[in-house]
Amino acid sequence: MSFSNSTETLVLNWLLTGGSATRPTAWYLALFTSNPGEAGTGTEVTTVGTAYARQTAAFTVSGNTASNTSAIEFPTATATYGTVSHVGVYDASTGGNLIAYAALTTSKVIDTGDVLRVPAGDLDITLD
Repeated sequence: MSFSNSTETLVLNWLLTGGSATRPTAWYLALFTSNPGEAGTGTEVTTVGTAYARQTAAFTVSGNTASNTSAIEFPTATATYGTVSHVGVYDASTGGNLIAYAALTTSKVIDTGDVLRVPAGDLDITLD
């Protein structure tokens, strides 16, 4: 995953100035049908009529990698999400700040009745 502009600024201010940083208290995984990019301007799956909602995520850190500690499962789609190509980690269930984002290895069409699930340990955020 790549960090967003807001995360990069937060880290640099905390690390290299006297500024302080407020750590998020919760993290949420979002699905996108286009690349959110560092500015978070991609197209997130719509919540209207689809049962889509960002899902909570928890992480453990080992070395320079954070991985999701448990499976992240989205609700059964009540309408098509479209082709999900990217994911993003946010600090809020709606709105909020994009923390990190990545392209899926393989884009996935989510149709009515489908459930998207990210197994434990499959979502990695690495500082390299």
